[in-house]
Amino acid sequence: MSTPAPFGRLITAMVTPFKSDGEIDWDGVAKLAQHLVDTGHDGIAVNGTTGEAPTTKSSEKLEIIKIVKSVVGSKVKVLSGAGDNETSYTVEQAKRSQEAGADGILIVTPYYNKPPQAGIEAHFRAVAAAVDLSIMMYDIPGRTGVEIESDTIVKLFESVENIVALKDAKGNVAATSWVIKRCGIPVYSGDDILNLPFLSIGAVGFVSVCGHTVGRQLKEMLDAWFAGNAPRALEIHQQLLPVYTGTFRTQGAILTKAAMTLMGLPGGTTRLPLVDATPAQIEQLRKDLIAGGVTLKN
Repeated sequence: MSTPAPFGRLITAMVTPFKSDGEIDWDGVAKLAQHLVDTGHDGIAVNGTTGEAPTTKSSEKLEIIKIVKSVVGSKVKVLSGAGDNETSYTVEQAKRSQEAGADGILIVTPYYNKPPQAGIEAHFRAVAAAVDLSIMMYDIPGRTGVEIESDTIVKLFESVENIVALKDAKGNVAATSWVIKRCGIPVYSGDDILNLPFLSIGAVGFVSVCGHTVGRQLKEMLDAWFAGNAPRALEIHQQLLPVYTGTFRTQGAILTKAAMTLMGLPGGTTRLPLVDATPAQIEQLRKDLIAGGVTLKN
């Protein structure tokens, strides 16, 4: 029997499109959400790394939740990032996200200040106690500077009722294998190139970036895997390797936005300190996307 997927199997961490003046393209937000619905998504994660959450205001984040939820309705779950390196702010942002209509909360490890595991555990417990929504922990030590250690993950999942899943972008397949074996936490791959390897160790789905461009293919991979057709899942994985590699030749939001523009969708610009893709980067991305079977309009 497979582990339940509390937020569905295919989730993409959506970009936030900005206009040339730096303001959010609200129509673009709605169009991107509809695009993800149309390409088979079960969930959309907003206000995360790919959504440039470090450079959007709390009020903007809440409006993004409302707009995306108005587009997707009850068919698709909307998770909102609320993580910060200050616990009190994270708690308040989680509460505001719940009030704005989010279906779940994505909480990243506190970053920069490198808390010990006791502090990380207390941080997650404080957020979980403040909201009624289900929480997905987000482990990405390459960005935060500190991992959620295996014992901490197991303890939190087993003792906090509304901590229900883990987005794993740690890249340590061995450690994650043991976590799944120990406690059965639903794990979502948070690194596209490891999507299929993570399925093989018991992951329930993906929180993707490349779902912007290859959502249908990722859904087909998931369907094939859970139908017992591992050879077809492997075939899709190998087909998508150029997309995985191409999207992360620089920071993922930068090239995902460029990809959306190439596909005729509202990718928009970035906010500093991110910068838009250069002409050379866009040309390489074009080659990578075509090699991965993506149809472009521009």
